[in-house]
Amino acid sequence: MSAQPQSRHSGMGPKEFTILVAMLMSVVAITIDALLPALGVIGQALDVTDPNRPQLLIGLIFLGMAIGQLVAGPMSDALGRKPILYTGFLFYFVGTVACSQADTLEALMVGRFIQGLGVAGPYIAAISLVRDIFSGAKMARTMSLVMMIFVLVPALAPSIGQAVMLMSGWRAIFVMYLFYGAVLAIWITLRLKETLPKSERIPLTAKGFKDGFKEVLTNRQTAGYTLCMGLFFGSFMGYLNSSQQIFQVQFDTGVMFSVYFGILALVLGVSSLVNSRIVEKHGMRVIAIRAIFVIVIASVIFLVMHAIVDIQLWMFMIYASILFFCFGLLFGNVNSLAMEPMGHVAGIASAVIGSVSAIMSMGIGTIIGQLYNNTLVPLSTGFAILGTIALFIMIWVERGQSNDDVETDPATI
Repeated sequence: MSAQPQSRHSGMGPKEFTILVAMLMSVVAITIDALLPALGVIGQALDVTDPNRPQLLIGLIFLGMAIGQLVAGPMSDALGRKPILYTGFLFYFVGTVACSQADTLEALMVGRFIQGLGVAGPYIAAISLVRDIFSGAKMARTMSLVMMIFVLVPALAPSIGQAVMLMSGWRAIFVMYLFYGAVLAIWITLRLKETLPKSERIPLTAKGFKDGFKEVLTNRQTAGYTLCMGLFFGSFMGYLNSSQQIFQVQFDTGVMFSVYFGILALVLGVSSLVNSRIVEKHGMRVIAIRAIFVIVIASVIFLVMHAIVDIQLWMFMIYASILFFCFGLLFGNVNSLAMEPMGHVAGIASAVIGSVSAIMSMGIGTIIGQLYNNTLVPLSTGFAILGTIALFIMIWVERGQSNDDVETDPATI
């Protein structure tokens, strides 16, 4: 990747640009993952009787984010990337303060929803920043490098959240969120230049939004891969929602929860690095289809194992490691494939893609999480079924592509 495009567009060298984009995307991850070790404690502190109910604190981030993206995307194309970043952080700070003062689960849920509205700004801007500068396989490679750095945050966030909670209580986690957001807001103020020139901005009109929305949903490639993102990220959200109960209740790992969680996140990071090295050679489509195929096969085998043996922690870690490695191959590639035809409406496209996939994943993930019954059957069933549906959608998309739309891959599917 050349340093020249970044210097010309963002005012940064390639390394700083990649790190900043990763940290902007990681606002979502740290807002979710640092709170995971505290869900059980929060439920006890706020007198919640249903042990699955605190999971909603995760889903509401995605609901707020889904709605926020529908506003942040078009505004990003109309006003530029930096104004959306500032507005997003403002909402994020308001929601975080509300959470820190909440004395009921319902009040905490409202604060988390507002936080979700806020994280939409950094998330949309981060993807659009990359799309402003790169396209095709280079965009996928950059997103894979971003994902590799981004994954360090969820790998460390549960440990950080747990340490903060042990020292100062669960409310102090929200103070940490304020500090993290403030650092990023200062960074973009001092270092980031606007990457969308005024001459290339799209005026914000109802017709423009409607046309952009329609273009995203009627483009076979973009719509198909958006659905795929919603399906397999929904199954991934089912894991996130249930992770604290899986590790701390089912497998009785105690404070080691954050270690096991971090190991799996690092697997995702290694996979993203591998993807950045092979994507230009093998192509996004081939890698994505093969990864989702492995997820389906592994999940079916793991389901069969439930009828034969008692599932132990080491068995789950092997299965989960396979899943996470495949997710590292999927996330950057599938997002890039969805965005690839949408360069001329990157902000609106990123908003619609993110919003639709987030609403899908929130609903799917909430259902899987609420079905948790102290076994891994609901989770692995979700991966198997949803992965199969996503695989068929990918094949349908590729069969419908014209020769002009399909990238040239040296390998065949």
